[in-house]
Amino acid sequence: MPTFTTYDGTELAYHVRGDGEPLVCLPGGAMRASEYLGDLGGLTAGRRLVLLDLRGTGASAIPADESTYRVDHQVADVEALRVHLGLERVDLLAHSAGGNLAQLYAAGRPERIRRMVLVTPTAWAVDLPVTPEDRMEAARLRAGREPYDSAIEAYGRILADGGGGSDADWELAAPLFYGRWDETARAHCAANARQQNEKAADAYAGAGAFDPAVTRAGLRRVAGEVLVLAGELDGNPRPALAAGLAALFPRGVVDVQPGAGHFPWLDDGVWFAGRVEGFLADGA
Repeated sequence: MPTFTTYDGTELAYHVRGDGEPLVCLPGGAMRASEYLGDLGGLTAGRRLVLLDLRGTGASAIPADESTYRVDHQVADVEALRVHLGLERVDLLAHSAGGNLAQLYAAGRPERIRRMVLVTPTAWAVDLPVTPEDRMEAARLRAGREPYDSAIEAYGRILADGGGGSDADWELAAPLFYGRWDETARAHCAANARQQNEKAADAYAGAGAFDPAVTRAGLRRVAGEVLVLAGELDGNPRPALAAGLAALFPRGVVDVQPGAGHFPWLDDGVWFAGRVEGFLADGA
């Protein structure tokens, strides 16, 4: 598997899947190994996916200074990957918490973005937080049948605990993050425990990571087109918040995948890959 050395000497790994124009992919989690992205619903049919393992995850090395797990320090890792790949400008895709890394990178280096896709992104970097009410609004869309009624009750307890909650409640709530709670979704969810660096995740959005006013100003300089893709059933973000994020870009658009949760490529890979590939090829 290919590797490169980033700004502080840490060796980072990435995985290449598919053929075609490169699409650099930043995982979420936060700090989950890129393995969970798979082939992004079949995007490999037309794109060469470059899936970065963030520092301390997957096959990438643990940095000597673990304070560099904070997301703003990882912007330089994305730039080092771009240089390593020899790309003047990048097509960039980021999922969930990785959306913050993509937003910081785009704000700091707007001239390096050709097109960008933010898939069910969080937007802490621009001070667009998801509220407990947003999360419960989405959860209640599933009400009236199991396993969702039990999941909604468990998620309510988790949110009342400020996002803490017991392992048992998180297990019960898991179906809410997927459009379909089938065998594929259950296996995908179970893999998180071995794929996520929890110490790094705790540091990722630490104090000092974000300056929303500066980031918002930087995003206004992004000339490339940006797609913010929300899931109809996802609480993080709800479609309205995704639209608010898209509006921060001069050429931002929002779309909502029907029936999708937080991992929309698993819910309908044909829809997902077609929408993303169509956007990357032709724009909004």
